[in-house]
Amino acid sequence: MNNIRETIFEVVYSILPITLVITALQFTLVWLPMETFLQFLAGVVFVGIGLILFLLGVNVGLLPVGEMIGSALSKTKKVWVIVFFGFLLGVVVTIAEPDVQVLARQIDQVSNGEIPRSILILAVALGVGIFVGLAMVRIIFNINIVYILAISYGVIFLLAAFTPPHFVPISFDSGGVTTGPLTVPFILALGVGVTSVMRGKSSSRDSFGLVALASIGPILSVLLLGVIYG
Repeated sequence: MNNIRETIFEVVYSILPITLVITALQFTLVWLPMETFLQFLAGVVFVGIGLILFLLGVNVGLLPVGEMIGSALSKTKKVWVIVFFGFLLGVVVTIAEPDVQVLARQIDQVSNGEIPRSILILAVALGVGIFVGLAMVRIIFNINIVYILAISYGVIFLLAAFTPPHFVPISFDSGGVTTGPLTVPFILALGVGVTSVMRGKSSSRDSFGLVALASIGPILSVLLLGVIYG
């Protein structure tokens, strides 16, 4: 019960400020059509209910499953198994990420189909999967994350020079949407499960940084997509 109550308050506190701001603007400066404003209020209610159910599902099912999968993979002691399933899980959880679906749909509409929705989703998912696999390698071999981040962002800035300008902001937005409510909890839980077996629970802090690495993958993959389309 405490978990349910905390989740409800968390969602209310997160959506209340934007609701109050839009309501204040409605009766002071913007004056949206009343039908549109009522649709907004109905949307707020549905978003609130959806977020409560979603977060409860994440806390009850997704986090424990992610941690158990990470622990089970680590117990195999096979590097390729851990890296492969890290890649695979990174791909499938990104495809299921709501933020990625929204971004892909909007880009498809704005570009009039020149950047297909399915291609963008696949590029983002592959980017996340590859870098989640790389994150597993970092955990296994205890590689300093600073080196990986420095090299990766160096490649990003290099690719940006050869990519059509409109692909650059899309690529960075693609990196941002992968830090959504579905991808982040699962990847972090997966990392905690791997580190708890590989080097003990005292080294669980090594699971952090996975999201930073996972968000680099989509940037690189979309920039490469820009080079190809360009």
